[in-house]
Amino acid sequence: MPIWFDPPELECLEAVVDRLIPPDEHCPGASAAGVADYIDGLLGAFSFDPPRIWAGGPFSGRHGGEDGFEQFLELGTIEQLAWRIRLEGSGGLAEREFNGPVVGLQQEVTDALGILGVDFADLDLTEQDERLDAQPAAKRLLYSLACEGMYGDPAYGGNRDLVGWRSIGFEGDAQPRGWTDVEVSTR
Repeated sequence: MPIWFDPPELECLEAVVDRLIPPDEHCPGASAAGVADYIDGLLGAFSFDPPRIWAGGPFSGRHGGEDGFEQFLELGTIEQLAWRIRLEGSGGLAEREFNGPVVGLQQEVTDALGILGVDFADLDLTEQDERLDAQPAAKRLLYSLACEGMYGDPAYGGNRDLVGWRSIGFEGDAQPRGWTDVEVSTR
């Protein structure tokens, strides 16, 4: 179930990220890796308490110990303000416009998808590529976010089943390699 997008926008986003990081013999592609879910979760991070900005830690549990990343950290007042401005923009609020008006990532991504069109997922691959190439700023923004979702830590919703890391030969986080579960959980 989408967090920030409505279902047609999420379907469009899935098609976009699959054109930007398509499936091949090494990887099932960005959509299968949950990249659209990562972007949806990032834009809707403040739908949760605490906001899903920083996963906890210190370890993921993939090499022993508990999964500290499944709990997200509270944000301080300044951190919350900074992330709200980055994601939501200034919205005409004085406390957010100390450096002038800011368009947030939510609006930028929504605008980028709007420019590409709600029918993007229904187009053939050549037409999808033509639309993306005709909108270089939108393509650059969405590609940057697609890379974050594809190769970032799975705690944030992308890189499902570690497919992004496997596709580039990256083992991922390696801590606490060499420690037993008991040693990790008692340190």
